[in-house]
Amino acid sequence: MSRPRLIALLLALGTLLVYLPVTRHQFVNYDDGGYVTENPTVKAGLTWHGVKWAFTTWVVGNWHPVTMLSHMLDCQLFGLNSGLQHYENALFHAANTVLLFWLLLRLTQRHPENNLAPPSNTLWPSAFVAALFAWHPLHVESVAWIAERKDVLSTFFELLALMCYARCVTSDRQSSILHSSSYWLALFFFVLGLMSKPMLVTMPFVMLLLDFWPLGRFKASRACPSTGNSSTESMGENSPVQTLLRLTLEKWPFFLLTIIFCVITFWSQHGTGAVNSATDFPLGSRIENSLISYGRYLLKTIWPVNLAVIYPLFKLHGVMTLLAVAMAIALLAVSWLAWKARTRFPWLLTGWFWYLGTLVPVIGLVHVGGASMADRYSYFPLVGIFIIIAFGARNLMTRWQIGAAVPATVATLVLVACITLTERQLTYWQNSVTLFEHAIAVTQDNDIAHSNLGLALEKEGDQRDALAQFKEALRISPNSDAMHNNIADLYYDMGRTNEALEEYNKALQLDPRAAFAWINIGNVDAALGHLPDAMTNYNQAARFDSSDAEIPFLIGKTLLAEGRDGDVIPYFQKVWRLDPDNFQTLTYMARVLASDENPKARNGLVALAMAAKANDLTGGIQPAILDTLAMAYAQIGQFDEAQIAEKDAIKLAAAPELKGDLPGMNERLKLYETHQPFLQSFAELSASDHSLNSAPMLLVMPGN
Repeated sequence: MSRPRLIALLLALGTLLVYLPVTRHQFVNYDDGGYVTENPTVKAGLTWHGVKWAFTTWVVGNWHPVTMLSHMLDCQLFGLNSGLQHYENALFHAANTVLLFWLLLRLTQRHPENNLAPPSNTLWPSAFVAALFAWHPLHVESVAWIAERKDVLSTFFELLALMCYARCVTSDRQSSILHSSSYWLALFFFVLGLMSKPMLVTMPFVMLLLDFWPLGRFKASRACPSTGNSSTESMGENSPVQTLLRLTLEKWPFFLLTIIFCVITFWSQHGTGAVNSATDFPLGSRIENSLISYGRYLLKTIWPVNLAVIYPLFKLHGVMTLLAVAMAIALLAVSWLAWKARTRFPWLLTGWFWYLGTLVPVIGLVHVGGASMADRYSYFPLVGIFIIIAFGARNLMTRWQIGAAVPATVATLVLVACITLTERQLTYWQNSVTLFEHAIAVTQDNDIAHSNLGLALEKEGDQRDALAQFKEALRISPNSDAMHNNIADLYYDMGRTNEALEEYNKALQLDPRAAFAWINIGNVDAALGHLPDAMTNYNQAARFDSSDAEIPFLIGKTLLAEGRDGDVIPYFQKVWRLDPDNFQTLTYMARVLASDENPKARNGLVALAMAAKANDLTGGIQPAILDTLAMAYAQIGQFDEAQIAEKDAIKLAAAPELKGDLPGMNERLKLYETHQPFLQSFAELSASDHSLNSAPMLLVMPGN
């Protein structure tokens, strides 16, 4: 085995070994729900419906269908086994490490003239860049978080695209790289990467940086204007500006996709309310935060301690301004030095502007979520800094004639330190409690961490400590209606109804248009039997949020409880229109429309369509859904089909791991055998069901 192949193998195996602990990690209550654990379409596995949904739906404020398809495939293969899904992230990370190593090796060894020693001397710098990428603790977040599959997946496609680009530039012999199959394959991988995470919009600029170094395509070249032939024998010599224009124009499909995906991302994030408004976070503060974040990422690269899943925004705006000015001066100074040294140290310019440029989409100028920065955003940008470190060290070795023993020892110590810190950081990602306890320990006034820790503790049944965390979050952010909502939800679960109503009302005082607060007050009223009050509150919620399918669903269920069955159909139809992929609501509504004793509430054809859709969404293995499907068949007179569906439901419900109404199913089967539909009173059922209008909503702060 050749030395490069051996190094690539060791990098891959070492990375998989370092990240082996993630196989014991759980899902966390920070975006994992939206992507996987609370997403019925994803949990249903890889289905044709799911494929269509992935390409037509915003998920957690973004459009990334390839990422969603990968989560569906995980559920298809592993179910909700969090350990295996975590390790798939580790597999992608290991693959990215190997791809980065081969990319740098190919680029630098093909061009020994670019201020580099002979090609063989680029092996170890390339390996060191890849090792830093693989084992640096700042990258733990991207690998150990299921919701960040988009990070490792998009980088995988980006590196494949850059490999193809390197091949078309260094190997193919066409008159123009636009004629190279590798060029268009690079474009294909770029599209897949953008559909995994739109942060890849900066890749065309990375290609231009690689054109400068190590490809050396910015050197004074001769080109024939009519053919674009890069041969030195062609007539005419390009100026630097002409060269830049030529290299930019040859990448026009990449830049076009960048523009398209910037528009899509801006649209999706604004459409889902993920982007903070200028009122919430003014432009001046965003610029200050962005400048400071550039420095903080560098500091954490050099000294990677006190890493957290969420870094709160700065509160001291005067200090923030001074830091921002100082950082702006420092960034400009380094950029000027990189430019001045571009001839002697070209890797410095490429590495530095790689870091600055690839962070632009996530640096905070368009601010999403409530964090000042995030470790995951540095996943690909830090490659630029690692290039500066590795190739800068190799340059010093050559200039000062340092033997191999000293740099090898230093590199080993650095990598051992990285692995040690990475292993420690991985322990904090075991579950939601350890994750947010650590975030609170290493940051100050972190209201989002306190809130999410409270949710995690509440899920574990520790209501007292959960309440303490919610109250601490409220102390930090006293004007947060979401914090009042979470406290109210907990009070409600604890049986302290009056205190819950008081907190819901405080949420409404802060934001009278907060639909979730109106919904939750309505839920409390419904549970207490105050159905007219519940209806009033649900209608108020509908005034402020016409896109939430839960609201018409709750109104419909309340109408049933009031005995107004004949009025439910338009509300259920609206639910279906707003949320056509929620198999729970589809099943309930189909059951009503198929079996309500009031003929005005029945619509067998619509019930059949809803039940069939729910059955498709769940793969035909849910006895309650098959039972409902049988009701719908019977209602439209298809009793043979009803019997088949009911028998399938009975067979599944008899399995020990499933719970089903076997006696009821058997009784219904007898009805269908005598060609009689099943009818029931939903007014009586709803009146006795204090949870009819679902549990109050818990708000999980988004990670984005």
